[in-house]
Amino acid sequence: MITLNALADFEMADPGADPGIRHGFFTREGGVSFGLFASLNCGFGSRDDPRNVEENRGIAAARFDLGPEKLVSCHQVHGAEIVTVEQPWRREANPRADGMVTAVPGIALGILAADCAPVLFADPVARIIGAAHSGWRGALAGVMEATVAAMAALGARPERIRAGIGPCIAQPSYEVGPEFAANFAATDRASSGFFRPAARPGHFLFDLPGYIAQRLQRQGLAAVERAPHDTAAEEALFFSYRRACLRGEGDYGRGLAAIALAP
Repeated sequence: MITLNALADFEMADPGADPGIRHGFFTREGGVSFGLFASLNCGFGSRDDPRNVEENRGIAAARFDLGPEKLVSCHQVHGAEIVTVEQPWRREANPRADGMVTAVPGIALGILAADCAPVLFADPVARIIGAAHSGWRGALAGVMEATVAAMAALGARPERIRAGIGPCIAQPSYEVGPEFAANFAATDRASSGFFRPAARPGHFLFDLPGYIAQRLQRQGLAAVERAPHDTAAEEALFFSYRRACLRGEGDYGRGLAAIALAP
């Protein structure tokens, strides 16, 4: 499990003090799945045995001293819809959304990803947390801004919010076509600096975490940190949708990122 300094300052609380904020970006190690899903696959959307996924999610939840029923996630749709979590829901009731916020202790907000960026948020003063799933569509649609706004609606203040961008596909692995770059240029003029020419003529390499960081910094947050990993290139540690597609593997595991107010 990987933690980031922007959020790790608030993991531990003194005995008797207000609960701390715990977070983690899990690698694919330490679970019970096998084959394409080895081993900590936490995504029910894969064709992995659901019993293995359930056990893997229990393993992850235990790192927060929580039961598996306290780990919630969404049916992610690459949009900018955010839900406010007041109590855990059953998997069958997963909302169609790409972000969650809460002020309730003892609930872990879980984001599933396999190249897209999981982003975790915390206002340690207001004790409000958030989590968002951001691929290029979500970033362009404003999922970062929507998460910050949803936290503010609960009483957080942007200048106190700290954000951590978890492991995701990095620029050297993210080749895109000319229409991709043109779409960004037409929607966000400040995006051009996140593209550089690829070896293939007319193609580009896109810096997804850099672009997400810029969107966050525009919100005036207290801190924004990026994990120095490339999910597509680091097969031993991470699942990757792009890697699976390039190999024609047909399916892939989903990694988990989670944040919780300690109960």
